[in-house]
Amino acid sequence: MNDFFSVFAQQLVNGLTLGSIYALIAIGYTMVYGIVGMINFAHGEIYMIGAYVGLVTLTAVGTQAGYPLPLVLGAALLVSVTVTGAYGYAVERVAYRPLRGGPRLVPLISAIGMSIFLQNYVRIGQSARDMTVPVLIQGAFDFHLGGNFEVTVPYARLLIVGVTVALMIALTLYIGYSRMGRAARACAEDMKMANLLGIDTHRVISFAFVLGAMLAAVGGVLIGLTVGKLNPFIGFIAGIKAFTAAVLGGIGSVPGAMLGGVLLGLAETFAAGYMPAEYKDIVAFSLLVLILLFRPTGLLGKPDIEKV
Repeated sequence: MNDFFSVFAQQLVNGLTLGSIYALIAIGYTMVYGIVGMINFAHGEIYMIGAYVGLVTLTAVGTQAGYPLPLVLGAALLVSVTVTGAYGYAVERVAYRPLRGGPRLVPLISAIGMSIFLQNYVRIGQSARDMTVPVLIQGAFDFHLGGNFEVTVPYARLLIVGVTVALMIALTLYIGYSRMGRAARACAEDMKMANLLGIDTHRVISFAFVLGAMLAAVGGVLIGLTVGKLNPFIGFIAGIKAFTAAVLGGIGSVPGAMLGGVLLGLAETFAAGYMPAEYKDIVAFSLLVLILLFRPTGLLGKPDIEKV
């Protein structure tokens, strides 16, 4: 029985960590869909580029140079979100803005093409082999609660959850009280009316792409430091899983993206803990199918109301 609870507690920690990363990426999907009504399938590659930029920054700073750890991590995160935000803006300008207003299938195909382009762009520049990320955050909290009941919480995973919670709180406050946040909510309600009222809708859409890219970059840097390796293909799987999380929580809803990410991460890790590891994806996507069967709008999504 102690072994059961020990595995449960350990997988709970792992699931919250993985779910936090999914939530950071899923927000990019849900913000773009909530405002424009389109899916940015190049978003997973933006996450991957953020991880690579963080690695390049760590290499340039030099992890053995004796700089304080918070300074090194801060530099990696700052450079990564800046560069990746520029990539998010470029994706919107190149793959979406020229096609806006046309059939929805056209920008979807364009986004898939941009995804393939970015993946191969990084593969040519950095090679397809795994890149080693220096392990900067070592150590863990070990909790011994008697018998075989032991739980290990690595500092790196604790950092992921802490940073994610802080960013989610900051994002919620920014969307709720800032001028740009109010403009984004107005565009999500009615793009044409917001435009008539003087809101620069092009600027708001670019803001959604840039902000989503910056949050994905934070997730890329943190997961790189935790896992310890990168390759140009990590964005595809992470992007599909984050898109699943966004749909699970209710695509178009920022709280739904957070909830969907956490639930998907927990479902995967518990499946891996109590079942053969190859079943974890089956469990995760089965959860999505069940939600869509019984609540097609997702857990926190709202049905679309046709405006006449």
